[in-house]
Amino acid sequence: MRKGILLLCLFSLIGTQYAMSQRKTKYKAVYQLNSDNDKVIRGTLRNIKNALEDPRLQNKLTIELVAHSGGVALYRKDHPYEELLQDLKARGVILVECENTLKEKKISKDELFPFVNYTPSGNGELIIKQQEGWSYVHP
Repeated sequence: MRKGILLLCLFSLIGTQYAMSQRKTKYKAVYQLNSDNDKVIRGTLRNIKNALEDPRLQNKLTIELVAHSGGVALYRKDHPYEELLQDLKARGVILVECENTLKEKKISKDELFPFVNYTPSGNGELIIKQQEGWSYVHP
């Protein structure tokens, strides 16, 4: 009887360990962009693309890109990033612009691509995401 209980506990433990190893880990990363420098912008977009293509993260990664300050250049219709952004958006990247930046720079939402999301404060968004367990990336 004692051996039976011990075997049952052992098999339960092994089964639990196997089930835990089969769980899919989910990753979340928030990227910050606060520069209007073309090299920095393109580097940030390339870093996001590289993360999306990492085989260890495939189908397990959620990314949000928060632009504020000079980073608003990324989302402006008069800048050359629409195709790159559309590709990232199609791959599930959440594109977010800081409304404080728009007020400070007197930029209308009509000047930005229509597929951009907004947050009251870019810094606030970064703080909230980090508190929620998102990895913070500032290329």
